[in-house]
Amino acid sequence: MMPYWIIGQDAEPELKALYDRHYSARKYKDGRQPKKFIGPGEYILLTLPNRQALFVWRKFRDDSGQKGINCSIFRNESDILSSDLIREADAIADFCWPGERHYTYVRASAVKSRNPGFCFLQAGWKRCGHTKAGLVILERIVGM
Repeated sequence: MMPYWIIGQDAEPELKALYDRHYSARKYKDGRQPKKFIGPGEYILLTLPNRQALFVWRKFRDDSGQKGINCSIFRNESDILSSDLIREADAIADFCWPGERHYTYVRASAVKSRNPGFCFLQAGWKRCGHTKAGLVILERIVGM
């Protein structure tokens, strides 16, 4: 099987547009539209060759107290199963940051699914709580 993901670059117009369609995309009150969309810190931006999916891993200091590698955005507009894309992204993160916990947040009210985060759960992740703001925290512990 051929790998799905390739490395993309922050500020690629097609990827910025994909990011802007995600519910978590930052909207500035003053109307600014920065070209870059990944915050500070170490990161890997994954995309498909046709730019129909986007996955960003970030290793940064998380003010919420969560530790590990953060999936800061995942958007899939392709016909590939999201859980398959997540499994491959996990393998890439395991290679780049061995032994690190993977985690993400899901705003259940912004997701159309009755089971928010289902694609992550299908990829072997688990629910592990909620943030103070009510976001669902999902994680994948190394070796799972």
